Amino acid sequence: MMCSGRVDMAHILRAFAKGADGVFIGGCRLGECNYTTHGNYHAANLTSLCKKILEHIGLNPQRLQIGFMSGGEGNLFAATVDDFCKTIKELGPIGRAGEISPAQLRVALAEVTRLVPYIKIVKHTKLTARLEDAADYDNHFSLEEIEQLFGEVVSYYIDPAKCQACMICSKRCPVEAIEGGKSQIHVIDQDKCIKCGTCLHACPSRFGAVTEIVGDPVPPPLPVEKRTILRTGSKGNKKNTPTKRALP
Repeated sequence: MMCSGRVDMAHILRAFAKGADGVFIGGCRLGECNYTTHGNYHAANLTSLCKKILEHIGLNPQRLQIGFMSGGEGNLFAATVDDFCKTIKELGPIGRAGEISPAQLRVALAEVTRLVPYIKIVKHTKLTARLEDAADYDNHFSLEEIEQLFGEVVSYYIDPAKCQACMICSKRCPVEAIEGGKSQIHVIDQDKCIKCGTCLHACPSRFGAVTEIVGDPVPPPLPVEKRTILRTGSKGNKKNTPTKRALP
C-alpha cells in the first residue's frame, strides 16, 4: 500500500482468519509522513486497538506488530522483520500455548469483523489521536476497555407499534439493513446492521419508533404476515391516515 494508514482493521482480521500466524505492519516514522494525512498515526492506533481485541478473544497479541522506519532504512526493516519472524516461530501455529483454537478463532473473528464499523464509530476519538512516542501506543487501549466495548454493544430496534412505514430510515440506512416498504412495518436485519445509529437519528421525532438497546438481546422481529399497515382515506382528503395496525 502507498501508506500504512490504508491498512484497515478488516485487513488484519482477514489475514488471521485466512490462517496467518502473524501480521506485521511497517510504516514511516511518526512525524515524518510524506502526506498530509499522517496515516502512520492511524496505523499505530489501529494496531494498538487490534492487539487488545486479539488478546480479548484469546490470541497472543504478539502475533500482531507494527514498526516505524524510513524508506532508506533497509537494514532496520530487515532486522525488525527478522525479529518478528523469530517471535512467531517461537509462538508456533495458532492454537498452541493455551490460545484459542483455529476453528474458534474463525468464529470469533467473523463476529468482530461484523462489528468493525461500530468499533470505528465508538473508538473514533482514540483512533484519530496522535501520540508522539511510539511506546505510548502500548497502553493506548486497555483490555478492560475492550471487554466493556464488546459487553455493551449497541443494537437498534424498530418498535412495530410506533413505526409509520415512512421509509425514511430504510432509505438512509447505508447498508440496506432495514426491511419494509410502503405500508409495511420496518424491521432491522440484525445480521446486516453495522450499528451506526443512522436509523435512530433519521426516524422523525414525532414517531420515535427506533430504540437503542445496550448490551441486551433485541426482541424477535415481527412475522412478515403481521407487518402490513392498513390505511383508509377520509372523504375529500387525499392523504391517507392509519386506521388499523397489525400488532405483534
